[in-house]
Amino acid sequence: MSYMKPKLPKSRVVEEIDRNLKQVFDSIANEPMPDRFAELLDRLKTGDTSVAKGTTDDNEDK
Repeated sequence: MSYMKPKLPKSRVVEEIDRNLKQVFDSIANEPMPDRFAELLDRLKTGDTSVAKGTTDDNEDK
């Protein structure tokens, strides 16, 4: 026996909310990546684990 409720059609308000959320998400997803994220990805790819640009790991000083 299934106790699932039948799907009800979306109300106009819910449809409007869905449209607005999708529009906001799409606009954010299409923004260019911030430089600091691109730099972080580059550092991760090269294995640079320093905290800030120009600093070294604590282990290297010992």
